[in-house]
Amino acid sequence: MNKTRLYLEKMGIKSFSMNMVESKKRFDDGAQYRFEVPGIQKPEALNSLIDALDDYELVVHRVTQTKGIMLLTDSEIEEMGDLAREARIELFLSVGPRATYDTSASAQTKEGARIGYRLRGYENLVYAIEDVKRAINLGIRGIVIYDEGLLWILNKLRADGEIPSEIHFKISAHTGHGNPASARLLEELGADSFNPVRDLQIPMLASLRDSIDISIDVHTENPKSSGGFIRHYEVPDIIKAAAPVYLKTGGSVAGHHGWDTTKSQARERIRQVSLVKSMIDRYYPEAIISKKGPSDLAIPL
Repeated sequence: MNKTRLYLEKMGIKSFSMNMVESKKRFDDGAQYRFEVPGIQKPEALNSLIDALDDYELVVHRVTQTKGIMLLTDSEIEEMGDLAREARIELFLSVGPRATYDTSASAQTKEGARIGYRLRGYENLVYAIEDVKRAINLGIRGIVIYDEGLLWILNKLRADGEIPSEIHFKISAHTGHGNPASARLLEELGADSFNPVRDLQIPMLASLRDSIDISIDVHTENPKSSGGFIRHYEVPDIIKAAAPVYLKTGGSVAGHHGWDTTKSQARERIRQVSLVKSMIDRYYPEAIISKKGPSDLAIPL
């Protein structure tokens, strides 16, 4: 890309973007980036995704299920845990009770949708904690969280030994956070991984990275329901600005959040990962990716 930039400058077309300071922060294994594939809701899709990894000769470090723990049977959770453990991939399941699942009429409206997937009332908080405990008892070690209050109490439970210390909490983009102060607050509340809102520009991501040490999860592409934009060419600079970063890839295959990914669509998500990896290899080949199954992953027991 530098040759193209020099030619444009020769023609009098100059960049006025700020000089970016590269992040020196890293994962525990020294890597700058990892891959995350969202929206894998069922065991069949996860099995298809894992098969596709071998075909494309790729490594994916994290898979997230977004529909909710309560919508999976015990046997489905155990099967997904077995598949992820054998493949040495961390598996994050999403908390089930959210405003869109309960009796909230407001959450179904255009204006009310701004409350996101947060919890309403005491009982739903209890239900959410029970949802998490059920997943943990079935061997899951990664939980996607949509509510700051739930994060706070789960972190207290973890600190008090009520749930295992190795449980990892990932904050969803649907909580709506995108500034460095909010990022710092979430880290202090116990988040282990932070997914900011999807459309942050690279200097905005750099400001988040400067304020926190936990990993940042950045969407490299999105379903139409959240904008449909694809950032493949930006990925090298995203890594530089936001490392350690999970590149959340494959979302454009879905129609919306919570999309029930089919087996063929799971393979297509891995194809999208291969496209992003090719961009990194072409424009930032020295970037360091984690190898398969590093010790700090939230791999199911």
